[in-house]
Amino acid sequence: MPIIKDENRVFPNIARRDEISLPAAVKNGDFKGVSDILAKGSAWIIDEVKNSGLRGRGGAGFATGVKWSFVPKPEVSKKPHYLVVNADESEPGTCKDRQIITWEPYKLIEGIIYAAAAISAKTAYIYIRGEFYKEWQILENAVQECYKAGILGSNIDVFVHRGAGAYICGEETALLESLEGKKGMPRLKPPFPAVSGLYGCPTVINNVESIASVPAILKRGAAWYQSMGRENNRGTKLYGISGCVNNPCVIEEEMSVPMKYLIEEYAGGVIGGWENLKAVIPGGSSCPMLPASSCNDVLMDYDALRAAGSSFGTAGIIVINKDCDVIDAICNLAHFYKHESCGQCTPCREGTSWMYYIMCDIRDGKAKKSDVDRLFALTKQIEGNTICALADAAAWPIQGLIRHFKDEMLERCQM
Repeated sequence: MPIIKDENRVFPNIARRDEISLPAAVKNGDFKGVSDILAKGSAWIIDEVKNSGLRGRGGAGFATGVKWSFVPKPEVSKKPHYLVVNADESEPGTCKDRQIITWEPYKLIEGIIYAAAAISAKTAYIYIRGEFYKEWQILENAVQECYKAGILGSNIDVFVHRGAGAYICGEETALLESLEGKKGMPRLKPPFPAVSGLYGCPTVINNVESIASVPAILKRGAAWYQSMGRENNRGTKLYGISGCVNNPCVIEEEMSVPMKYLIEEYAGGVIGGWENLKAVIPGGSSCPMLPASSCNDVLMDYDALRAAGSSFGTAGIIVINKDCDVIDAICNLAHFYKHESCGQCTPCREGTSWMYYIMCDIRDGKAKKSDVDRLFALTKQIEGNTICALADAAAWPIQGLIRHFKDEMLERCQM
């Protein structure tokens, strides 16, 4: 049985899949009491989001309300403020934001209204992945409906901007560069976007799920949101479960639920049964994998997965069973990161290629046993030495493979 109660769902229409229209959304409670909430002021909105414990759902897990509080007051900055919603969901194994845009676009728009008010922004941009064509149409239609109804336009303008399919533009500063019409390459920080972001103005960039969670928090209260999950890991979460499972799915559950419970209860279990499980990548492709022995009791939250040697990321759970070549699977991810490196930083530009080629040699039985240690040393030289975290994202899956399946890698080597 589900742990989450139906009345606690932040995104009930992902489960129901009812009609997608403004009248249907209003009937289900979207946009109810907007003026009353806005009348409470930006400080109240920020404090309520802070007190809820909402952490960014894009992977980093930074406290959302705290992030908003970094934006200077308009009278201090004397510049326009901007809100940017990151809908460039390109992480392999992650497809939760796509579900929100498809089934709950009005909650995203309502969340934008509150977030913009909190940071004194008059303009918001939704940067959506270029491949999400159908989702872009749904979102654009929802925005236009809200303009016609007078929900948008008076206090906030919202624009939907389509990306061109570059994974690097999921990094917030590369996203800003792309939004400004330049090549998507990460910026050096500081200055941080809260002070100097879009067009050099104070800017907040938040993930779709983070912003779309805000209306429920403001309407039902921080204490309600705090009632779910463990300390420092509060609220509900959309979990995407894919790979070697019988029923790949995206579902909403409370934070801190057991990984095994999610796989067994919602995804129909591992293909071949739980005893056929080999490993799980718990938070999207950039997270180190966990071996089957670690998956029996581990909880799905930031702290538990960090303690287990991985990370929560976007909660994009990728299941690998014993029928899958785990070395080939990570080699495939290494190819992805090699292809998606923007090339700005030498360790990433060169290192992702080297890692991929060594992984290919190990996979194909052409490597020496010493190459495994050489590969690990290479990941450590790349990790933490670039402007953004793409190099880290490329290194961590390989580090997880070596940490837990080094013997298999050595067996595959020639000498």
